[in-house]
Order: sequence, then C-alpha cells, then structure tokens
Amino acid sequence: MQSLYIAITNHGFGHATRAASVAGMVKKLNPDILLILVTTAPRWLLESYIEGDFIHRPRALDVGVIQSDSLTMNKQETLTKLEEIRTAQYRIIAGEVNFIQTNRISLILGDIPPLAAPIAKTAGIPCWMMSNFGWDFIYRDWGEDFAEIAAWIGECFGQCDRLFRLPLHESMSAFPHISDVGLTGGTPRFSEEEIRTTFNLIQPQERTILLTFGGLGLQQIPYHKVEEFPDRQFITFDRHAPDFSNLIKIRDRQYRPVDFMPFCDRVVSKPGFSTFSEALRLNIPIVSLSREGFAEASLLESGLRNYGHHQIISPDAFFQGNWEFLLRSPNPPQQTSTLATDGTETIARAIVEYFAKLIL
Repeated sequence: MQSLYIAITNHGFGHATRAASVAGMVKKLNPDILLILVTTAPRWLLESYIEGDFIHRPRALDVGVIQSDSLTMNKQETLTKLEEIRTAQYRIIAGEVNFIQTNRISLILGDIPPLAAPIAKTAGIPCWMMSNFGWDFIYRDWGEDFAEIAAWIGECFGQCDRLFRLPLHESMSAFPHISDVGLTGGTPRFSEEEIRTTFNLIQPQERTILLTFGGLGLQQIPYHKVEEFPDRQFITFDRHAPDFSNLIKIRDRQYRPVDFMPFCDRVVSKPGFSTFSEALRLNIPIVSLSREGFAEASLLESGLRNYGHHQIISPDAFFQGNWEFLLRSPNPPQQTSTLATDGTETIARAIVEYFAKLIL
C-alpha cells in the first residue's frame, strides 16, 4: 500500500478544502493510494471533497493565526502559540517521523505547515508543498516581535523539495524549487435541477446571492439586511442564521459553497484564497470585504481586481451600510488575460506519477 501524508495548516477551512480537493483528485486517479490527512479540520469537511476512504490524523503542526472570526486576529496569542510549537518542534517531529515510518509513508504534501519539511527530511522522504503564501510572509509583516519566528519558518521552508505555487501569490522566496500551477478547488457535483428542487430556490440566478465567510465565519452578520431585499434569495451555510423566508440555510454537510456557486449571481465573502479560487474557476462574481493587517489580503484583492468580476467593499459598508452594492453590477476584470484553472489536477497528477515511479 502506497501512502501519502497530507499536512494541513491549522487555520480556518480554506487550506483544508484546497488540500482536500487535491487529495480527492489523487483518489480518483489512483484509488490504491492511502490518503492520511493530518489536520484539526473536521472530518465532515474533508469528506465533502474526498470520495472513498482516508485516515484522519487530528494533529496541529502549526498555528496559522488565532482568530475569533474571519476578520478578527489575536497577534499576541498567535505569537505565544508559535513559540510553544518552536520549543516543542523536536518532540513533534519525532512523533510524526515515528508515525511515518510505521505506516511506510513515501511522500508528504504540505499546505502549508512549516514543520512538514523538517519532518520529511528527518524521515528521509520528500516534502512537497502547495500554497500562494508562506507563513513567514504573514508574520514578517507584523513587525519586529515576529522577526525571529519568521526567520525560523523560512529555514523550515528551505528544506522543502518542491513547491506548487498557486496563483495570487507572494514570491515565496524561501522555497528553493518552485513550480507554478493554476487555481485549485472543488468541482460542483449537483445539477441545477437537483439544487433548485432540494432547496426550493425560486429566484433566478441574477437574484440569488451566496453568503460565505469560511470556517471561522463572522460575528454579528447583519442578516436583517436580507429582509430589505425580498425580491432576492440568499444562501448561507451559517446554521445559526435567523429564519427568513428569503434566506436558505444549508445544513446538510455533503453540500459545499462551490456546489451553489454556478446558480448564484455573486458570492459575498472575505478575502480567502479557496473561496476566491473556486469562484474564479467558475467565473462567478465576488463581493469581498476589505481586510487590514493580513498581508495575503492585498494579494487576493489585487488578483481579484485583475482576473475576476468583482466588488471590494469596506467592512463598514457590509456591517452598517444599506447593501447598495447588491444593486450595482460587479466591475469587470482589469486584465484581459486569465488564470490557469488546473491546479488541483496538475498537483494530483504529479503525486500519482511520483508513486508510479516508486514501483518501477
């Protein structure tokens, strides 16, 4: 049995969904490869992208950013947790290497915990990674308090054997070997008839809005604004949303935001690669809240302006405004060129080809 160890950063749902989309494609191309997903993301989320069996190993190899919701960050607590992981790194590495050797794992794919690379090096196997940014890039932007941690993370990334660099990226210069690939994400699995019948979607596409803010969600989403647009229907995955006649709550976890995107006029979200990537792959307009203090956000917003139909609004316009952005048409892309959309398939094929060479 050939085994692939997929290490996923401990931050929201976006890293988990894009890594799981690659894992699911690997499973389709070669069902005999055993997938081991190392992440604190819930199993139901992974199952929504992966058909077939896999092992879920709930381990946190990094921190990401400690947040109370999708926009609110706690930098001091993040730094404290990062220092704890750096102090415990050799114990963490030893535990994972023992697991890897016991299970005869041949390759690590990371998105994008820094420790994945030294774990692989210690275990004597390759480490490949996929991302549009490194955590050193995020933390370095936070000033001198994070300089030492950022340098340590850069050293970890320097041990990576191959990086699949996704679009909307920073330079990721800590990585010695970079392969640029296209956008990643899931593919809608249900027909329009199935979706409309199951969820009683009575409005046409041009009057249907998807609200999605990732696994961390948003505190105090102003859902009362929904009632001010009775001629539109809104879709949310927030189980705690109020019961309004024009607000469709998706509770069944087999469904994902990407399954609804083709039937929506636009997606309202915060800056997040996975949501942007899946919408851009489907050419669905995006309304994004702006975000301060997180370096990736400016990359995503710039990429959205260049390659997608878009509206970028302030948090105040969303939380306190009258949502007049829904009455305006999205802006067209500023670039005439388009982004490649084959990232999921390209990474998965490379993995399957790697395993095929091992048995020759």
